Amino acid sequence: MEKRIGYKCRIGGVVLLLLTSIAALIAVAVIQHTWSSEQYSPEYGIVIDSGSSRSTMFLYEWPGEKENETGVVKEKTECKVNAIPISEMTGDKQKDAEVWEAFKNCTDQILKEIPVEKQKSTSLFLGATAGMRLLQLKDESRSEKVMRNLRTYLNSLPFNFQNASIISGEEEGLYGWITVNYLMDNFLERNLVNTYMRPHGAKTVGSMDLGGASTQIAFAVQEPGQGPDYMHVKLYGYPYIVYTHSFLCYGKNEADKRFLAKVLESTSNQSYKTNPCYQKGYNETINLSTVYDTQCNQKPKNYNPDQTVLIVGTGDTEQCEKLVESIFDFKTCSSSQCSFNDVEQPPVIGDFMAYAGFFFISKALGKNGTSKLDDFELAMREFCTSDWEDLTVQKKDIKAKYLKTYCFGAHYVHTLLVKGYKFDNENWKNIHFQRYVGNTSIGWSLGYMLSMSNMIPSDVKVILPIADPVFSGLIFLFTALIIIGVVLVSIIIVRMCF
Repeated sequence: MEKRIGYKCRIGGVVLLLLTSIAALIAVAVIQHTWSSEQYSPEYGIVIDSGSSRSTMFLYEWPGEKENETGVVKEKTECKVNAIPISEMTGDKQKDAEVWEAFKNCTDQILKEIPVEKQKSTSLFLGATAGMRLLQLKDESRSEKVMRNLRTYLNSLPFNFQNASIISGEEEGLYGWITVNYLMDNFLERNLVNTYMRPHGAKTVGSMDLGGASTQIAFAVQEPGQGPDYMHVKLYGYPYIVYTHSFLCYGKNEADKRFLAKVLESTSNQSYKTNPCYQKGYNETINLSTVYDTQCNQKPKNYNPDQTVLIVGTGDTEQCEKLVESIFDFKTCSSSQCSFNDVEQPPVIGDFMAYAGFFFISKALGKNGTSKLDDFELAMREFCTSDWEDLTVQKKDIKAKYLKTYCFGAHYVHTLLVKGYKFDNENWKNIHFQRYVGNTSIGWSLGYMLSMSNMIPSDVKVILPIADPVFSGLIFLFTALIIIGVVLVSIIIVRMCF
């Protein structure tokens, strides 16, 4: 009897060992899998904005843990490349040596902001805008050579070079719209528990960018229209339809040249030409090459680039407005509604952010931020009819080479927004003329980086609750105990049967 009880106890012990070992093995595996966590390191990206006036290097940073596959990006630093714009490069590496040196200076500055272990994985992009789009039209061979040399140089830097390309005007407009709405928290906002969520209502703001060689408008629409001006984009898990159009040759500098060409075309028996958009008291002598050495103007007959012409300012604001309007075509429209030059555009709705050249012109008038249309027009007339000497004293913080262009610039912005985009007394107050949102400058490069962050893999480290050697030892131990238990059960069964 005692022998049979002892035998049963041994059977129970073996079964208990077997079941306990199986349970322990499963528990260790489940704990290792479910209690593990992911540790993300910060990611970095560089975008070089190569515009018609200069190149600027932007360094961006975002947490490796993305929101619906898009990084929560912030600008870490920027560096202006102190050299000619790339559209003025020759394509000869030796002659362009000063440009390479300026790029190197910015590279050295950016490197100081990136941890050493992250430098080689930092993605580098270059986007060339309207200046290079014009060069491509003027001299495609030189354009290709400049871009090829840039790719070679950027590939030699200690970063993960991705691409250098000439982006389209529509892409530039779209990325500017993304930047504006991202900075205004229209895509994401933090809630009470410090996690990101889509804002209630999720309204977006339109964007207007005035560069040197082109100007862009972009805003969200409910229904897609026909053609390439309607672009689809998905950010933080939500889709948007954005109308965007870029007007090449209508950036402030190129529009100024188009306007000056109209001034020079005016018939006059005098030995000089009058410019109604220059204040009284301002005169200058210009070379014809400064007006006609561009794809945006047609050269006149018997053109001599070295010929000089005296330009005399008259400060005639009404004539200035008429001459500015002459560089637009407001009559031709083959759609239900157009902006100008037969370009279809849906009605503007909601708030708009006007930045870059728009900001500097409105600031010169003292009308940056928001204002009424009547107030903007009054400030424009007072600015344009001021005496030049008085104006230079009032606006001593603005260099003369810029100040002389702001009467034209004000009329140009007014004509573009009112007669072109169809802003009026009611919705002009919805335009915000700004340079920054917070401490971040507004431009297309941040929107580009946000889009590219979708494709940049995150550096993630899995943190396990049980160290690998301990986990391996426990798995080995409990597996061995299970095997021993199975062997003992088998022996007991054999003895019971035989």
